[in-house]
Amino acid sequence: MKDKTLLKVGILGTITAALCCFTPVLVVLFGIVGLSALVGYLDMVLFPALGIFILLTVYALWRKRGQSIT
Repeated sequence: MKDKTLLKVGILGTITAALCCFTPVLVVLFGIVGLSALVGYLDMVLFPALGIFILLTVYALWRKRGQSIT
């Protein structure tokens, strides 16, 4: 992947996962759709996803910084 694409995916994923972790967006959506039984399992998916996207963003920034030095 290109560095800009990697950075965009990392930032968008981080924002989306953080929004779903810290606000009741998914809880409300799951309740509307009828999947409210799955709400208890959201933390097991969203927190690792948030961590992965944060690491992806840091990696993309690290790669971008390494290319600008050389």
